[in-house]
Amino acid sequence: MNAVHDTLAALKSDGVNLSLSELIRYQQLTKLLNLKPATPPRALMSGGYLSRHKGRGMEFDEARHYQPGDDIRAIDWRVTARTGKTHTKIYREERERPVFILCDLTAGMQFGSQLLLKSVQAAHIAALLSWSAAARGDKVGAFIFNDTMHRECKPLSRQRAVLSLCHELIRVQQGAAQKDAQISQAFSDACLRLRRLARPGSLVYLISDFENLQQGAEQPLSHLARHCDVHAIRVGDPMDTHLPDVAVSQQVSVTNGADEQSWLLGDKSLGKKYSQWRGEVKTGIESFFQSKMIKFSQVSAGLPLEQQLEMLGRQPR
Repeated sequence: MNAVHDTLAALKSDGVNLSLSELIRYQQLTKLLNLKPATPPRALMSGGYLSRHKGRGMEFDEARHYQPGDDIRAIDWRVTARTGKTHTKIYREERERPVFILCDLTAGMQFGSQLLLKSVQAAHIAALLSWSAAARGDKVGAFIFNDTMHRECKPLSRQRAVLSLCHELIRVQQGAAQKDAQISQAFSDACLRLRRLARPGSLVYLISDFENLQQGAEQPLSHLARHCDVHAIRVGDPMDTHLPDVAVSQQVSVTNGADEQSWLLGDKSLGKKYSQWRGEVKTGIESFFQSKMIKFSQVSAGLPLEQQLEMLGRQPR
């Protein structure tokens, strides 16, 4: 317990509630996360554009004399007619790359068995991505939601925009409600809104445990994947994969917010069935994003985020 207490103190967190100081802390860690494309895009015009980012726009840069090998579609006919010599249009990629974050703080995310609630770790990820985007000069926006409320943060640049986003993370986490008997539609609704908010070419991060992936989310996520660079980050907890080991068998009550059951910890047969079931859930989530050509990674709420940065892209993409 002392180790957990010391780790939480280093994170400036109590593991359950969010504070501005713990989210601002990630401003000092942006150098640990690289959002820069691995290779610079290169092309004369959008038709031959080689880029890791989908839907990015091209801006006219200049016209120069035609050279052998230039794409004839890029010929600037007006300049050619005026000068009598063939000129080619040169384009460059739009420098601005909006970063948009969808952060799930629903009731299902209000769980943690070792260090942080999954919702708190999700907020930490959102804060780190936001500070990193701002440090690069990218605009950053967000859609933050729980089961009963949501906050939209329009893509803006500079430190002030990230501070506003952090305040909204705190507000939505404080307003997280008890989950009722019905399966929450909040994630599907959020994906529909995100489809309208994220402009083509944006770098989009989806932060959730994705336990409520439903058919309603499939179409908007497919649309996003076609026009944006989408990354799904699953926030999990050690108990999402296996039941805790106990020295002495003990009966515990578990609930999903609607139904309650009694489980016997230490029962090897139950533990095996549980791990098998959770493995199938994990495989289903991974397969869903793979089918949408969406990058997928996982982060645990049982460890500090900085120990897991390989999952978020410490290496250049």
